[in-house]
Amino acid sequence: MSLDNQVWQLLGEIEQLMQEQALWGSCAPELSVFESSEPFCIDTMSPEEWLQWVFIPRMRALLEGHNPLPTRIAIAPYFEEAFNLRAENHQSLIDALHQIDRLLNKDTL
Repeated sequence: MSLDNQVWQLLGEIEQLMQEQALWGSCAPELSVFESSEPFCIDTMSPEEWLQWVFIPRMRALLEGHNPLPTRIAIAPYFEEAFNLRAENHQSLIDALHQIDRLLNKDTL
């Protein structure tokens, strides 16, 4: 399976896991929260909002436009830390994020 297809599949899996774990929002955040200059929009968005409204759409846009995908990525550690203090177990989502990190970093290791 091509890299693009693998990424498409993982993005779909991440979306599904977020829905199953009640992390998928039904309303987009206000436009002003997208203006953050901080990594992961940490000052304006929750981790799951960033994943749903920034990361997944940007990755899908890159794939749809046949543009190069990032080759240095590390989003799973942020989510491990962000979800560390929550009572809910989001390990399956974190595992999927590790998969996308490994997949996109494969050629740069």
